[in-house]
Amino acid sequence: MNRNQVLPQVELSAEPSALKKVDFCAPQSYTGSGFLSIPDLPRVAEEASAINPGDGFDWSVRTHFEDSPGSEPRQILDLGLKGRLHLVCQRCLQDCAVDFDESRRFILVATEEEADSHPLEDEEQEPLVVSQHFNLLETIEDEILLSLPLIPKHPDGFCEPHASTFGDEGVEEASNERENPFNILKNMKKN
Repeated sequence: MNRNQVLPQVELSAEPSALKKVDFCAPQSYTGSGFLSIPDLPRVAEEASAINPGDGFDWSVRTHFEDSPGSEPRQILDLGLKGRLHLVCQRCLQDCAVDFDESRRFILVATEEEADSHPLEDEEQEPLVVSQHFNLLETIEDEILLSLPLIPKHPDGFCEPHASTFGDEGVEEASNERENPFNILKNMKKN
């Protein structure tokens, strides 16, 4: 690819079905944005505790070519995600809205070998193996799932811990009355 070559810019459709087959192997750059509702993302919908109207994710994608010393220019994909998902608060077990505002940067590569040779220390740019029929919708969904909090919960002071009915106080009293097993053995030895 010639450094001074001007590449055509393709506008991505906001339709979820159009995002399932994007040709990132073509010598062109892409730009696009749109909104994906929770039902458009089935794996994310499985994680949601509730789906309210208007819940979903605004997404934006932009690709460009960046010069790389000693090799061909590399194609870079910038992905932005902003939205809201309702999860179960692990403190009070009630519905909890979690807001997302994520940005990711990927280096687009053609093979798994190129991805494996990418330095692990580079946390700013992850390699992403692409094809002529790349499923961008799946990548967006993957990034949302990877951004989910491990333990979703309301902000501090917003909710009280859930009172568990697992144990009763009567059980505690019975355990306090139980004799030490070593004392039982000691008494058995005496007899």
